[in-house]
Amino acid sequence: MELSSLLPRADLLAAAVALDAVLGDPVYRWHPVRLMGASLTWTEARLRATGADGRFGGCLLLAILAFAWVAGTAIIAVALASFHASLATGFHALALYSLVALGDLLKHGADVDNAASAGDLPGARKAVRRLVGRDTDPMDAAACRRAAIESLGENLVDGFVSPLAWYALAGLPGIVFFKCVSTMDSMVGYKTSRYLRFGWCSARMDDLLNLIPARFSWLLIALAAALFPSCSASKALRSGWRQHSLVPGPNAGWSEAALAGAIQRRLAGPIWLEGNLITAVWLGVPTDCPAASADDYRRAAALVRVAAGLGAAASLAAIFLR
Repeated sequence: MELSSLLPRADLLAAAVALDAVLGDPVYRWHPVRLMGASLTWTEARLRATGADGRFGGCLLLAILAFAWVAGTAIIAVALASFHASLATGFHALALYSLVALGDLLKHGADVDNAASAGDLPGARKAVRRLVGRDTDPMDAAACRRAAIESLGENLVDGFVSPLAWYALAGLPGIVFFKCVSTMDSMVGYKTSRYLRFGWCSARMDDLLNLIPARFSWLLIALAAALFPSCSASKALRSGWRQHSLVPGPNAGWSEAALAGAIQRRLAGPIWLEGNLITAVWLGVPTDCPAASADDYRRAAALVRVAAGLGAAASLAAIFLR
């Protein structure tokens, strides 16, 4: 069996990262994340029809989808390798490119900033709805930019650093497993009456897979901040360490708080959901101003690009060291 077709490859990872940075996420009918979502919806309906709609059903959903996607991807890659190595390489490269997601995030964030800069508040609110699930009607242009910056910080982890880390560790099966869990968390990992128990397993597994990459991203942001005269590495380290627990969940706060400290601007503030004020907590150094301007957003975006580049370099180094 050509199991070597599943191992991590530095050249393919570098190509995938470069393509994502230049072109963004590829759009095609058989995109794996889209197919993962469709398979989840189908499987969830069947499980609920049998009464498996609690924690057991949610754990079974994770086991079924993870096995199907990891095993299915491995079978295709190995089968293609048995015909010709170039076929397996092409499949491997396309899968990698499709499972790395930073370029589109930066594009969506830029859409928010551009609309706000043009004085198009409805356009900024519409653009920010692609990034966050909170109410956007109470948000002014500054709040829209802050939400975009927070999304950059959070998704640096689960959209880029974590997938690369799991690929470097476990090759193609590793990144497929991570993206399968991440997709499940985004679809069923909610604390609502429908998903509080059913989505528990997916949410906890997603927390576990992001645990180390989230803290590594805290360090990457601080390191990137040291390269910008207008940023502060020390504030990034302090804010991430002291304020990570202010954000719900064990992981998101590390990168979000670090980014606030790094750009020397406060993030978050009042957040509304379904007409209710759910938090008014600010992230960052209390004496810093709230993020509001186009310069604040663009400094954050540039810093995230550099942090992502450092993360990619670390993953490539890990593959070489194998």
